[in-house]
Amino acid sequence: MPTCVMCDLVTTADTDGYDGLRLAPVPLVPEVRLHLADDAVVLRARLEALAGRDLPEPLWADAWIGGRAIARYVLDHPEVVAGRTVLDVASGSGLVAIAAAIAGARSVTANDIDPYALAATGLNAQVNGVHIETVPGDVLAGDGGGAEVVLAGDVFYRPDLAARMRQFLQRVVARGADVLVGDPGRDYLPRHWLEVVTAYQVSTPGAPQDAQLTEVRVLRPVR
Repeated sequence: MPTCVMCDLVTTADTDGYDGLRLAPVPLVPEVRLHLADDAVVLRARLEALAGRDLPEPLWADAWIGGRAIARYVLDHPEVVAGRTVLDVASGSGLVAIAAAIAGARSVTANDIDPYALAATGLNAQVNGVHIETVPGDVLAGDGGGAEVVLAGDVFYRPDLAARMRQFLQRVVARGADVLVGDPGRDYLPRHWLEVVTAYQVSTPGAPQDAQLTEVRVLRPVR
């Protein structure tokens, strides 16, 4: 159902001039194009009208700033993912997963609890000419399966999620996989557990709540 609704929405945007969803290059990562919302409230209403039911906030319709940082990093440093299996957790739009695929990952899996996010990831992957596997549901009780690299863009924005995400990423590290986190300094980021790999200056914030942000960092667990 979500995939069909998303396809309907994209088709409507293309043929009827609806401007709530647009295909555009991503700030900081212009190599990647995504279907993004001009107004998330309008987009949500449009999706609910097409689906015939209430839906959660379409977080996948913004290029979150932490995801942009990881995407930029793996494109600039393809050796991080090239030839390796990659899991993009809380994938949202699929930006990070798409960047990993472009950078030469052997396989890329995108995970999200929102089926609309995974539908958007599929459409965005198609637009960018890459193949992404998708896994629905909550995977945070596990350890990332067999992924050699786990990427987590902007996942520490809420206290309950942050606590579970840290435990998940600790299990990933314990089994020997690599982890990269993208974060602009969210309140619940476990700073003492992470070290900065690089930082980027931000001129286009993306999500409205990020309007005051000027820098975003890529981090990894301290070993």
